[in-house]
Amino acid sequence: MLTRIDLRGSQLPGVRELSGLLPRASTDVESVEAVVRPVLEDVRLRGAAAVREITARFDGVDAEDFAVPQAALDEALATVDPTLREALEEAVARVRKVHADQRRTDTTTQVVPGGTVTERWVPVRRVGLYVPGGLAPLLSSVVMNVVPAQIAGVESIAVATPPQRDNGGLPDAGVLAACALLGVTEVYAVGGAQAIAVFGYGAGACEPVDLVTGPGNVYVTAAKRLLRGLIGIDSEAGPTEVAVLADDTADPVHVAADLISQAEHDPLAGAVLVTTSEALADAVLELVPGQVAATKHSDRIDTALAGTQSGIVLVDDLDAGLAVVDAYAAEHLEIQTRDARAVAERVRNAGAVFVGPWSPVSLGDYAAGSNHVLPTGGCARHSSGLSVQTFLRGIHLVEYDEAALADVARHVDVLAHAEDLPAHAAAVAVRQK
Repeated sequence: MLTRIDLRGSQLPGVRELSGLLPRASTDVESVEAVVRPVLEDVRLRGAAAVREITARFDGVDAEDFAVPQAALDEALATVDPTLREALEEAVARVRKVHADQRRTDTTTQVVPGGTVTERWVPVRRVGLYVPGGLAPLLSSVVMNVVPAQIAGVESIAVATPPQRDNGGLPDAGVLAACALLGVTEVYAVGGAQAIAVFGYGAGACEPVDLVTGPGNVYVTAAKRLLRGLIGIDSEAGPTEVAVLADDTADPVHVAADLISQAEHDPLAGAVLVTTSEALADAVLELVPGQVAATKHSDRIDTALAGTQSGIVLVDDLDAGLAVVDAYAAEHLEIQTRDARAVAERVRNAGAVFVGPWSPVSLGDYAAGSNHVLPTGGCARHSSGLSVQTFLRGIHLVEYDEAALADVARHVDVLAHAEDLPAHAAAVAVRQK
């Protein structure tokens, strides 16, 4: 459980070598493409009939119509536990408050008198939001996907989430309640690769979408990869992961609990502690078994913590620690050090950074106001988490009057001929008197 990697006492390797040394879950998306491709093709060709058969085969639910009736959504919201509804409402309010500040405004730049370029931010017309329902029904993911889409101004929102045999073939009741609370009326009881196919090609009552967002298993990820281009996607999400950068001021009880909380998601989940303190590492290792034994999903957590994707990395100082976490580029990064905010502001690569002892990842999963749909597998080096911007496209409006065009015509002529594209030059010259 939580093997050690000791990087102390020698020069830290370069980024490439360091990335290869660090724990990381291995998810071979390509290995399942051969399974996923026929599923996508079947849905493309046969539509709802294929979805029904695939759902019966994979989920054990045989339903003639996979569209969730409005009555089921209404009932889920009406019967949801009041404390759960209150928690959902608080999460929605906080996520909405944070994401409302992300909405970009149109900007017009006057390049020259009579010549302007306006950048308009236009929402995609229709989105498909995927909500996992395998090991855990992630009703919080409804909030994280729907709220930024609504703030962006998306006019048509559909949610797909797996059916549950123990709920009469409907999706999880909490997921349905979250959808109803947010005013989402188009929900489909379909999961896995076939859900992404429904979004991409359309099937049954579901019309094709322009963009698909939301996390999922390797089959969902493979489907998103194979349909990318036909649809836009947010990312290819892999197993979840947390890294904790800590020094000797960190509370080992907190650190152990935070590693365990993320390992609870999935046997492939990654939990990595990067620390300057061997005493902290020893204390965490001593605490973990007892905390794991006290949890509901101890087998799953044990598997995740014992896997090659989890471990403890010992470093000489915080500079080395920052180099390590930047090379790792964690989905979630906790900073539990002296002057945690100052250290956090030096981080370059992370999906989200949780600063200090009172900002655990669990807070961000539910009610910090931030978004929990984040880049995994090192993709935080180049990608951002889900936000309002995910659902917007920048469109330039170029507007020049006659004088402004005449003023720049000679430059267009020179550049067009330099590229051996004389018709480009002619398109401007023909407008000159």
